[in-house]
Order: sequence, then structure tokens, then C-alpha cells
Amino acid sequence: MAELEVDSVCGAFQATVARQPDEVALRTPGGAVEITWAQYADRVRRIAAGLAALGVQRGDTVGLMMGNRPEFHLCDTAAMHLGAAPFSVYNTLPADQVRHVFTNARNRVVICEARYLDTVREAGGEVEHIFCVDPEPGSAGSGVPGVPGLDALEQGGDPGFDFDAAWRSVGPDDLLTLIYTSGTTGPPKGVQLTHSNMLAQLRGAHAVLPTQAGDRLISYLPHAHAADRWASHYSSMAWGIQVTDLPDMSGLVASLPDVRPTFWGGVPRVFEKIKAALEAGFARETDEQRKAAVAWALDVGRRKVRAEQAQLCGTGAGPDEALLSEYAKADEMVLSAVRARLGLDQVRMSICGAAPCALDVLEFFAAIGLPICELWGMSEMSCCGTINPPGAIKMGTVGKPMPGVEVRRAEDGEMLCRGPVVMHGYRNDPEKTAEALDPDGWLHTGDIVEIDDEGYIKIVDRKKELIINAAGKNMSPANIEAALKSAHPLIGQTAVIGDRRPYNVALLVLDPDAASAYAAEHGLADASPAALSQDPGVLAVLEKAVAAANDVLARVEQIKAFTVLGTEWEAGGDELTPTMKLKRKPIAEKYAAEIEKLYTG
Repeated sequence: MAELEVDSVCGAFQATVARQPDEVALRTPGGAVEITWAQYADRVRRIAAGLAALGVQRGDTVGLMMGNRPEFHLCDTAAMHLGAAPFSVYNTLPADQVRHVFTNARNRVVICEARYLDTVREAGGEVEHIFCVDPEPGSAGSGVPGVPGLDALEQGGDPGFDFDAAWRSVGPDDLLTLIYTSGTTGPPKGVQLTHSNMLAQLRGAHAVLPTQAGDRLISYLPHAHAADRWASHYSSMAWGIQVTDLPDMSGLVASLPDVRPTFWGGVPRVFEKIKAALEAGFARETDEQRKAAVAWALDVGRRKVRAEQAQLCGTGAGPDEALLSEYAKADEMVLSAVRARLGLDQVRMSICGAAPCALDVLEFFAAIGLPICELWGMSEMSCCGTINPPGAIKMGTVGKPMPGVEVRRAEDGEMLCRGPVVMHGYRNDPEKTAEALDPDGWLHTGDIVEIDDEGYIKIVDRKKELIINAAGKNMSPANIEAALKSAHPLIGQTAVIGDRRPYNVALLVLDPDAASAYAAEHGLADASPAALSQDPGVLAVLEKAVAAANDVLARVEQIKAFTVLGTEWEAGGDELTPTMKLKRKPIAEKYAAEIEKLYTG
């Protein structure tokens, strides 16, 4: 990996600029904005000089609060070249939580979008300088009167500033960034990652998921998410990947044909929604011959995938020549067209992480020719820790430890990890750091795991989230929730309750897209969650779906009662973190009356 024979991520960036200066590095959908590597480097140099003129130097921090747009990369990379630690704030955080982050980070500079300006101002902290990236045409100001824009920052540097000396002085032990956890169990903690942490991450992940110059990906997860930092920011710098920044995640599927990503991934919910949309489209097909062809191709694909999984797990011989030949025909006639219509026909690698992905979702995508490499990671690990290798994906696991990562299982089943990717502690929080990192350097992940004879790791659940019912039986709510969401597209989100209870119950939240399609198909005038949650037809469908989920669950895991909530759960809201993880305690408190009713009848 000659690209990473460097001491800092700055060196990786500069090597890529020298290697492919005229290739497009950053763009927006449709190519409305396109920035080459040479242009990227030139603007980084100017922004860095502007930041230096404000007194930003090695060891300082710079706050960023903006959606997915090229300016994020420009500003973050510029601060990094000064030896400063830029960090991104989840845009959905209220001012009091942003204040906590700013107070912890002690940043004097914030670069944001105008729509977040009020939040930044209310948050306060030690902030002295605010810049807005929203431009005012023909002006160095921003779209907000009296607030300087990015042009002002770029034009404010000392022409004599020695940019090259600044970035060359950045070393492996310098702080690269802060990743603030999404806060499922309290205020966000500032994960401190160094340049050496991220270089180890890039090397280890690349050994399993080799990317290359000319690869393309879409940046749509929040920039504050460790996965986006790794995949669309630092990996791009290291390997010369072209990044298309998507400002609104709702346009993700529509942007795929424009980008034709070669490296593609997301959280399970993204794959669930694409699967549901495809299946709804297949169901609406009016040409019976085409409909039958799709059903045949999917069946062939699933049979091939199941045979491959049986071979990998040592329980079968694998697909025979006849099945492989039939699949090749199905791919040529049907499945390749499905991938092309999606815009995923040039994908070389597809990944999924952040939460367990349901087996039927993994099987579906593998069947249509888009096998998903499920992986596991956390901010404290610089992102990835274990990865399913392409060509040897064992579904239901998160793969094996990537090169450079040691894994062992503690007596209580918790996964412990050690290696150069492990963080250098939580910022200004020695107590939490001591809880997470033991004296031997092992990170206590909080995940309960099983490890098979080949080293593949299966995540059982979060240690603090396991359900222990009134009879003392341990259960994984995440596995039960995955079974429910797989049972029908109408189930968008669900939370299973059962800790210290006699049996399990569930809160169900309708998927807005599937609900809208259901309403249209059944001629319902009101497609709101409140109306559909009370609709007899919807309730009947969900009764069957829960029964189907129960069929694949152990008796003690089964759902005995459920309620459909007439609301939506959104990322960053009361129920979900910005990374779409359940806030279990707030959910239990907010819906205490509904939960109690499920137990009392």
C-alpha cells in the first residue's frame, strides 16, 4: 500500500493530489458542482491559511455543522493540515447538546450552514469566530448579513503562511478528529482519533475491501458518523475515490443512476427500504410474463445463495453446475437489468453496518447479485473492527477481525478488541476512558458475541440491552426486532419490551413509504400514520406479520401483544439517535402508558 507509506493523513491526501490532480474528487448530484483534486488542494491551502490567521494551530479544534456538501471536505481537510482536530456535529442535536460538545471540544471556530446558525449561537461555548458556507453571490460574505462566508476565510490568510511546513509537521500521534458518539446512554462522548489510528484503519480495511483510484461513492450518512468519516472522507483521500455529496438522504435512491457507485453501503434501514421498494414494484407489474420471469430469477438467486452459504458453513456441497448455469441465465435475462435500473450495476463492493441486518435482506441482495459484506465497528475503533470478506461472506455474522485487530471473548461473552485502530480515549473524560479501556489496552465494546471455529463473529446484542425476562431468560431484542421488520414492509421501526416482564411485547411504527403505497393501493384517502395505525386492514396485515415473525422465533422470544403507534420515528428525534439506533430508555419512558396497556389488556 504505497499510498499509505506516510506519517499522517495529510501525507496521504497530498500524495493523491500529486497522483491524479485533474480527476474529479468532489461533486454534487448531476455534476452541478465538480472539484478536481488540484482545485481541492488549492482551496485547502487557502482555507488553512485563513484559519491560521485566526490563531488555529496544532492541537486546536474546529467545529463543523453542515449537511453533506463539498465544503465540509474542504474545511475539515484544511484544519487537519494545520495539525488541528476538526470535528462534525450531528445537525439534529438541540442547542444544549451542541453546547455540551463545544464545551468538551473547546473550539474557538465554527464553520456552519446558515440554517444551523441560531443553534450554534445559542450553544455558545468558547466560540469566537463563526463562518457560514452558504454563499451570497458576488460577495465574500455569507447568505446571512453580518456573518462572514467561506470566501472571507479563504481570502483572510497571510500570503506568506508556510502551508507546506505546517502539514509536514503533523505526525502520527497528533489528534486527527473527534467523533462524538450518538448518545444512546447519555451525553455524547468525544472519541479521540489520531492520524495513526486512521492510517491503521485505512490499511486494515483496504486489505479486506480493496478500493482503488476511480472508485465512486455517495456520501449521505451524517459527517459526524464514523462510517462517513472513514468511507467518504479519509478513504477518499487515501485511494483517490470520487465522492458525490448528497445533501438530502431522501434523494438517495434517485441519485444512484447518476453516480453509479462502485463502493456502496449503508445502515440496514437503507437496504430494507430499497428491498421493500423493489418488491412493491415487482408486485405492481402488470405483464404476467415479466412478473413470472422476475419471480423465477429471484428464486434461482435465493437457491444459489443458500447453497453457497451451506457450503461455507460446512453443511452442504454448494451450488452445482446446473444451478450455476441457471443463475447465469437469470442474471443475464433479469437480475442485471434490476441492478442497472437501480444504478447499482457497477458496484464492486457493498457493505452494511451499525446494526444487525436481517437474514432475508442479506439473502435478497445476494440473490440479485449485490452481496453485502456485513461488518462491525464503533467510533472507538476508528470505524471498522471486523469485516465479512468478499467471496466468503458468512451471513448472520460480521465477519472476522480485520488485519491489525485482536479480538477475544470475555467470560461474560463481551467482545474485547485491541490494536492500533483503538482510540486514544474520550476527550476530557478519564473516568469513561478507564471504563472502556483496561490497563492492557483492551477496548471493552459492550457487545455480546459468539465466535465460531473459523473466527467469524456473531453479535448477539448490546450487553446493556439484553432482555432478561421474569423467568431469568436472556434474549436479544435486536434479533427479535430484525425478525419483525423482516416480516412485512409496513413495519418500519419496532421496539421490543420484555425486561423483567412475563413476556415480550412490541411497539410498531409504520414505514412511511410502504404506508403510502398501501393507502394508494387500497383507496384510503388519509395516509397519515395516525389514520393508518387504526385502519382495520393495516392491523390485520400486521397481525399476520407478527405471527410470521413468531414462527421463526423461540417460544420465549415471541411477541404476545403489540400496538401500532400513530407517529413517525426520525433520526435525531426522541426515539432514534442520529445514527438510527433505538433510544431504549427514552422510548420506554415516552410510551410507558402504551406499554403498560399491552401487559394489562
